[in-house]
Amino acid sequence: MAGHFSADFPDSAHVRTALSVQADDGKIWRHAHRNDYVILTEDNDFDEFTQLYGCPPKVVHLVCGNRTTSFIADLVLAHKKEIIDFGTTDSESCLLKIVG
Repeated sequence: MAGHFSADFPDSAHVRTALSVQADDGKIWRHAHRNDYVILTEDNDFDEFTQLYGCPPKVVHLVCGNRTTSFIADLVLAHKKEIIDFGTTDSESCLLKIVG
């Protein structure tokens, strides 16, 4: 999936590349925290992490159900400015929900 975003989000990395296929949510959260990543996910577990631990990392939660990779890529790119602004501001907000 990160390959779809390489031109628009050049520092993005897929969890499989950054960690492993078996990385659990806690390991992903810690890795994102240590490396100043924004987590882009369809997994609502990360919503709970933001409530428990705050940020960083920030989380972009895609609420779109079971969709194709192409649909998700289009959704993310349609919200590119919003995602970049969210990730780069020092706002106290830890969670951005994008519904598609």
